[in-house]
Amino acid sequence: MSSAAPVLSRLKRPSVIPGFGITFGFSLFYLGLIVLLPLAALIVRASRIGWDGFLAVATDSRVLAALKVSFGISLLAALVASVFGLLVAWVLTRYDFPGRRIIDAVVDLPFALPTAVAGIALAALYAPNGWIGGLVEPFGLKIAYTPAGIFIALVFIGLPFAVRTVEPLIAEIDREQEEASATLGASRSRTLWKVLLPPLIPAILTGFALAFARAVGEYGSVIFIAGNLPYVSEIAPLLIVIKLSEFDYAGAAVIATIMLAISFLALLVINLIQAWSRRRFGHV
Repeated sequence: MSSAAPVLSRLKRPSVIPGFGITFGFSLFYLGLIVLLPLAALIVRASRIGWDGFLAVATDSRVLAALKVSFGISLLAALVASVFGLLVAWVLTRYDFPGRRIIDAVVDLPFALPTAVAGIALAALYAPNGWIGGLVEPFGLKIAYTPAGIFIALVFIGLPFAVRTVEPLIAEIDREQEEASATLGASRSRTLWKVLLPPLIPAILTGFALAFARAVGEYGSVIFIAGNLPYVSEIAPLLIVIKLSEFDYAGAAVIATIMLAISFLALLVINLIQAWSRRRFGHV
């Protein structure tokens, strides 16, 4: 009874917006209209071809290869973006140096830059005759028009999510914790793993989830640098566009449904891990 009292008091507390019943109803209405209804229509469209037709599309070797490229590289890119995003956020939060505001603004550039522009810029930069591609080409390395190019593009668009989600928590960490750890004789590495990282883990996982979700559905910045070779560097969103251009709407719907299911399961697992980390390490 005592535990329910604070909840009831919060529900009865006056608010500047309409009460819980109205806001909850509007929330469910717009969630259903904007998110759930289109997803339901997609699943219904994919189910029209029957279970055998669904399996035929889902087990097609080209579809499986495209899904492997999209989800495999997206996972790797999100991991790398999370690591480097943490480092960038730490530098921007803890250090003051000339040009800091410029670098801070550059971090948000992938948010504002049209994806097609980003793809063209990356392709020109990493092509065999580009500034970076030309440097590695004599060593037999090729970045653009390969899966490596997809990886570069997905890290580029995922890095801002990793930086901005962890940056506020780094700012909230009291430096006295580091000083206390050093006073007690802990090494820098032990302070990092035992004092600094645990409260940041939920934010790191959030940034990872956002970067992964963005990478899986990315299209514009990838197709210009991927090469788009079937079974090699063809991503699932491009294959959906190809199916639509061939008027194979059922096939496109099946691939989209498979991507939806895999993305939902992946994000569900990430959210469960994030919830566990919050209970385990607490929140700063």
